[in-house]
Amino acid sequence: MSLRIVSLNAWGGRVYAPLMRYLVDVDADVICLQEVVRTPATTSAWLVYRDHDVELPQRANLFDEIRAALPSHDAFFCPTARGTLFDGNEEIPSEFGLATFVRRSLAVIGQASDFVHGEFSPDGWGPHPRARNAHCVRLFSYEDGFPVTIVQMHGLRDLSGKGDTPARERQTEALIEVILNLWRGDERLVVCGDFNVRPESGMFGALADLGLADLVTARGHTDTRTSYYEKPGRFADYMLVTPDVEVVGFDVVAQPEVSDHRALLLEMR
Repeated sequence: MSLRIVSLNAWGGRVYAPLMRYLVDVDADVICLQEVVRTPATTSAWLVYRDHDVELPQRANLFDEIRAALPSHDAFFCPTARGTLFDGNEEIPSEFGLATFVRRSLAVIGQASDFVHGEFSPDGWGPHPRARNAHCVRLFSYEDGFPVTIVQMHGLRDLSGKGDTPARERQTEALIEVILNLWRGDERLVVCGDFNVRPESGMFGALADLGLADLVTARGHTDTRTSYYEKPGRFADYMLVTPDVEVVGFDVVAQPEVSDHRALLLEMR
């Protein structure tokens, strides 16, 4: 049997209809999503995020809508903050964070989540660079008879760019601590997400000490963004695996465009 894993920054559901179709059609066993919104206090489909002169539409209950569209998966939500979105001029408290969906034929035999930068903010989005977290699940495949640990992270966004900083070094250390809390060290490991770093980041050397190698750069991909992203610097998303992961296929999905990030799709045996 093969195991299909998707990692994607969902961009708050801004490209909603194509995103929902893709998540259903790709038929992945594990889906790791960053930038997911959950707003229990509203029945509105769309809200607006406002930050000075920036306004971004957000799908108000993206987490619940994806969960409903994937009835064969267990769903996990890990918020980084609860801040304010707007329905017209009405302020609505809303959560923002990571979501992981695991096909129910796989047993979740371990789970860990923690912050890799900052702390949970219950009363606002917080100052930049805002809090970020990681979510780790250890799964057992009954059909294959082996466990695999899958970790996703949304890396901190620094307004000055994606270069290495002391905060990013501490983030890497915190990520490794989350991994080692769950991963046994002698079994398959996949680490993925929107890391918000360049390919030459020292983060990859630190993760290489765990045996992890990135599939995006190693396979010659030069762009993890879509046409919705108009800035320079086309790397943000990565997927790393240990040598015991047998890669059947890997793609940085160019079409369909479902976000300003491309989906990363791994099929492992």
